[in-house]
Amino acid sequence: MKINRRHAFLSLVAATIMASPASAADTIRVGLPTKTYWPTTIAETAVRQKLFEKEGIQAELTIYRSGAETFEGMAAGAADIILDPPSLVSAGRKKGVMSRIVANAAMGNFGWQLMVPTKSTLEVKDLNGKKVAITAAGSGSDLLALWTIQDKKIDFTRVPVGGGGLVPNLLAGNVEAAVVYSPLSFQISKSGEAKSILDYSTAVPPNLTAGWIVLDKLAETKPQLVQKAVNALYGAVAFMRANRDVTVKLIAELYEMPPEIAALEYDNTIMKLETSGDMGAANVNAAVQLSLDLAKLGGLKDIVPAEDVISTKFKPVPTKP
Repeated sequence: MKINRRHAFLSLVAATIMASPASAADTIRVGLPTKTYWPTTIAETAVRQKLFEKEGIQAELTIYRSGAETFEGMAAGAADIILDPPSLVSAGRKKGVMSRIVANAAMGNFGWQLMVPTKSTLEVKDLNGKKVAITAAGSGSDLLALWTIQDKKIDFTRVPVGGGGLVPNLLAGNVEAAVVYSPLSFQISKSGEAKSILDYSTAVPPNLTAGWIVLDKLAETKPQLVQKAVNALYGAVAFMRANRDVTVKLIAELYEMPPEIAALEYDNTIMKLETSGDMGAANVNAAVQLSLDLAKLGGLKDIVPAEDVISTKFKPVPTKP
């Protein structure tokens, strides 16, 4: 069944908006949108390098099946800080889920590909009327699918299969194409199982594609906890950039993939992530607005201005190992 764009964020209504923030003053619950994705690498690095501990807090990591599910987890009080696109914050505020982006994580769709099985003869224009796998309605993959529909002037059915279902459903022929994130995109391309027909890192104009998000209530009641959490997360980014071999090994271990694929993820994704996270930087507001404009262009409704979805209150000070 085709997903109605006007209802892509309807599931947010079911989330409990009277969520309570962190369960304890010294514990931060980190929500991650799917396992095999760079936010997981950041959070795991922060844990393994004891960066949260150096900030005097503990971290509990929870991996969800999509960005939309992660946002719902935060809205329902199951996570304190999450990684998601600005569009979810925008749509959430319209529905009473009051959150903001407190740190800029990425300014591009690094490693994201629209992929088809290697033997497929389909090009982007041929996907009209076909089925394309996404993780979930309202997720980053859904936004890219919607952007493709509008930009290429085609229409296709977006099939939500969860992060772990993208590759299996594509290779099984249940869908004709899939919006795949890295390093999975690198892995199935290198193995010869699938090929890219659209590289979103170059096709989509640069914009703020993902940031670390907290509920307004947590930011207001426990600002020190939020500050310490972003310090640890950006300390992890700094550590990864300075320790290529260790990070490549971690990626290979976490995602059970060959070192050469992990190296591609490191060079093409990790090294392109934002290092300061400062939402008050001169270029950030425009980058957030462009992200929201692209989401609106893709057919998403209830988009609020950029200044309503960001907070400049927190400036990460990377924790040193």
